[in-house]
Amino acid sequence: MQRDKIKPILFSIIKHSSKEDLRRQIPKDIVSGVVVAVVALPLSIALAIASGVGPAQGLYTAIVAGFLIAFLGGSRVQISGPTAAFATIVAGIVATDGMEGLVAATIMAGVMLVLMGLLKLGTLIRFVPYTITTGFTAGIAVTIVIGQIKDLLGLTYPAGTTTIDTTDKLGALAANISTVNWQAVLVGVVCLAILMLWPKVSKRIPGSLVAVIVGAAMVPTFGLQVNTIGDLYTIEASLPTLQFPQLSLDLFRDELANGITIAILAAIESLLSCVVADSMISGHHRCNMELVAQGVGNMGSVLFGGIPATGAIARTAANVKSGGRTPIAGMVHAAVLLVLVFLMPYAALIPMPTIAAILLQVAYNMSGWRNFAHLCATASRGAVATLLLTFTLTIVFDLVTAIAVGMLITVVLFMKMVSEETEVKGWTYFCDKDSEVTHLRELPKSVRVYEINGPMFFGMTDRISDISVKDFTKYLIIRMRGVPSLDATGMNALENLYEYCTENGVQLIFSHANEQPMRTMRRAGFVDLVGEERFRPSIDDAIAYARTQLEQEEKAA
Repeated sequence: MQRDKIKPILFSIIKHSSKEDLRRQIPKDIVSGVVVAVVALPLSIALAIASGVGPAQGLYTAIVAGFLIAFLGGSRVQISGPTAAFATIVAGIVATDGMEGLVAATIMAGVMLVLMGLLKLGTLIRFVPYTITTGFTAGIAVTIVIGQIKDLLGLTYPAGTTTIDTTDKLGALAANISTVNWQAVLVGVVCLAILMLWPKVSKRIPGSLVAVIVGAAMVPTFGLQVNTIGDLYTIEASLPTLQFPQLSLDLFRDELANGITIAILAAIESLLSCVVADSMISGHHRCNMELVAQGVGNMGSVLFGGIPATGAIARTAANVKSGGRTPIAGMVHAAVLLVLVFLMPYAALIPMPTIAAILLQVAYNMSGWRNFAHLCATASRGAVATLLLTFTLTIVFDLVTAIAVGMLITVVLFMKMVSEETEVKGWTYFCDKDSEVTHLRELPKSVRVYEINGPMFFGMTDRISDISVKDFTKYLIIRMRGVPSLDATGMNALENLYEYCTENGVQLIFSHANEQPMRTMRRAGFVDLVGEERFRPSIDDAIAYARTQLEQEEKAA
């Protein structure tokens, strides 16, 4: 694997590409950036509203974070901005702690991401199991769907109705379902139909843009009584400006858990998007530099009035399909959105059911329900339990709880699986096709052999206690060629075995100890305790050594 470098990939492309290659590619990247900006415009507005902030803040996020992450990032084609994965998390923070709480949490998340990159922890993301990422992604999709039913149906809630948690939203939906606005339902259904069918008409023009235009035209044309963005938000055509909110140490302390949530999700989502992008362009991203860029981009976003951002798989895919191959496309996408900010007053015409329809499509696309169903049908019971639990906890509680519990269960299941693969068995003589010799080995009656296969760690050391000796046993050989690793608990078990043998007058001999176990035993002083000469390179050598020792004892007697 190529060694990851803490260096923006843009500089590497410019340095190692010929002028002719750049001259041919840059126009393609500019065109791709424009296309992606058109795709990102309605999505940024919709995701900002789903996050409990104003529509302009979604554009500010795509502009500032999109530019910084493309400029500094470790991926050639990654497009970053507001994503559905953050919507419910951000909405919860804003509802309970306001924008100051969101800024504090995101700044801490940004610092964590930068530190993760500088410490080269990007590769650790691969240790998050597929069942967990599938579970929490599907869970986030469900929370988005639940959050958009109100606007899709045009429901009206009494003042003071609490709709922060998913359970609160479900309760409010059940209590106010009688207030359904059928005109809003009509707009939403039409926009959903456009989103589903438009790709069959044209793949170059995004269906979300067509749905926005049609939805905005339906309301005034037919005189429909449907809420629009302008009815709920104040829209201004203003550029993002640097803001310094009032922050305090107490606020940072209170938002630490939220900061960890944002950092974890940003790291996982961005690097997963990079992996998908790599597969599309046969490239290789720099995971640690990507984390640094995500950290800087998120801090820049909230300081310019935006919200948390991460790599967006749909927009990244649109960039690749449009011909983008360098970070210039992501930077152009941000620049085009900066120009489109001046069209924001027209966003006031967009109906809320249209926004809900766009977000429902986003939720469907991110849910990965086919992968979810495939795992449920084919994975082991433990993996399915982890998947379903992560999915449920994401909906009922939050992402950190879901990931923490999912990882805990995964680790326990992994240890159980590995421990079941480890075996301790005794034999009188032994031979198989992988044996170091092909003939059967005769053992003296007073020599007993046990073979250990599998890692010796805290999950299986109790099996060492199964080793026993007879009254006539003088030498016990432990064959360790099948032991790849040994931890401190396994080392303690061997020390206990040595004491047991000493108490019973039995000499301990080890055969074929591999490098890591041998290093652990030396560090613990166990080799000196047992004796260097009693660690033999092969089972035949160990048996021969035991036989020689017996002969010497007989002569001495």
